[in-house]
Amino acid sequence: MSLVLLYLLLLKATLTSFSGLSSLPVVRNDLVVHYRVLTDRQLSTAVAAARLGPGPLGLYVVSAGYFVAGVPGAVAGWAAMVTPAFLVLVLLRFLGRRTEHPRLKSVIRCVLLASAGLLLASSVPLASDGITGPLTLAVATASFALTAFTRVDTLWVILGSALTTLLAVQF
Repeated sequence: MSLVLLYLLLLKATLTSFSGLSSLPVVRNDLVVHYRVLTDRQLSTAVAAARLGPGPLGLYVVSAGYFVAGVPGAVAGWAAMVTPAFLVLVLLRFLGRRTEHPRLKSVIRCVLLASAGLLLASSVPLASDGITGPLTLAVATASFALTAFTRVDTLWVILGSALTTLLAVQF
């Protein structure tokens, strides 16, 4: 896959999302399903690697780019991640106060709901690849419950999941 195509695919994903992980369905569809240059496991690893450190949720596109094309792919992913921020500056200058228009707000809400649905649709294949037995199912269920129903930071959920899995494997 060429670096330009990789950049454009990752840029499409980042431009069509409102938060970092809502671009995941687009990335999965393009790189895993359509072009087959990435596996579900590599995409899951990219998301996990991005969540381990501080930074934006969409940082996983850098790791995904790395899995596809090495360091040049990571640079393409980084460029795709930061391009929308530069485009927003130009867009805000052009739109000015028109961003408070009710129709524009309705469009933004619709796109946000659509991206939430796409995120849910892409989570199922990734979860089925990651859940391999009763232990991983229990860890996934507990992690979901903690993040959905409490205010526990995701860092602690990730660390607790890792520790639980390590202890279960040891004993």
